[in-house]
Amino acid sequence: MNFTFDAQVTVALFDDAGAAFALGDGSVRFAGGERFEVHNGAVLSAAVHPSGDGIVTGGDDGKVAWTRREGTQVLADAPGRWIDALDTAPATGLIAFSAGRTLSVIAVADAAFRRDFQHERTVSGVAFDLKGRRIATSTYGGAALWLARIAQQKPTLLKWAGSHTGVAFSPDGAFVVTAMQDNQIHGWRLKDAKNMRMGGYPSKVRSMAFLSSGQLLATAGAPGAVLWPFTGSNGPMGREATEIGFDESSQVTMVTARADRSLLAAGLSDGRVWVADPAGRGLNFLKADKGSAITALAMRPDGGAVAWADEDGQAGVAGI
Repeated sequence: MNFTFDAQVTVALFDDAGAAFALGDGSVRFAGGERFEVHNGAVLSAAVHPSGDGIVTGGDDGKVAWTRREGTQVLADAPGRWIDALDTAPATGLIAFSAGRTLSVIAVADAAFRRDFQHERTVSGVAFDLKGRRIATSTYGGAALWLARIAQQKPTLLKWAGSHTGVAFSPDGAFVVTAMQDNQIHGWRLKDAKNMRMGGYPSKVRSMAFLSSGQLLATAGAPGAVLWPFTGSNGPMGREATEIGFDESSQVTMVTARADRSLLAAGLSDGRVWVADPAGRGLNFLKADKGSAITALAMRPDGGAVAWADEDGQAGVAGI
């Protein structure tokens, strides 16, 4: 199933009913053909709604919106600011988003619930832990940890010099990892805030994904998908990364996986898309034709399909 959109896809996702695409022209398109003009400007961030029905998007118009195949509605508004990062928590029904230096949390079941947490610098990334109770944010100088529902609190600060551009929790909640502006990722073991430096990338890491029950972290930013081991209490500390799908003629621009599965999908700078089991051999190319760089990638929750899109508005959904 292939699509041609008239704008670049910012984020590709799968909700419970199928693939969805959030675009740079502010629209949301579903694989079934439904289209909604959601934002007055580009979609900057998106995640599946906690209910699994539709997607939540953040735009450069300051709006946070929930779009389903039946329609769209605004959930929150931050006039004059961009919604740079957004995440949702199915376990608790919470939605977290950043607007400038502010992290905000709202609840699906309670329209009056809202928590706002202030940072010294702009928030670039937002991630819930698997239980939906803690939120990690990335910003200049490191990461911050917040309890999602507590109004008055001081965050746990995880410090490391430099600009941190994205953040993720390990599935077991033991580690936080950030992508950085200067071609590396950084991690902390939360029980003692021990630092983990993970460098050597030829380009900026724009995509990360845990897989294999959280035992591996896959990242983009290299000629192959870089895999860091997260087994044991020390994670990748003192251990080397491996790389699969190495091809010196291209770069991995996007990776996607499901934390509870062993399949990894990667999108390349030359427009190709492959899927592989790191424990097996060989790559299965879901899109073998070359073209523009892949800018969005998602794996269906059951691991049975991948949605992709490139910078020229070409997109598709392929079964595995």
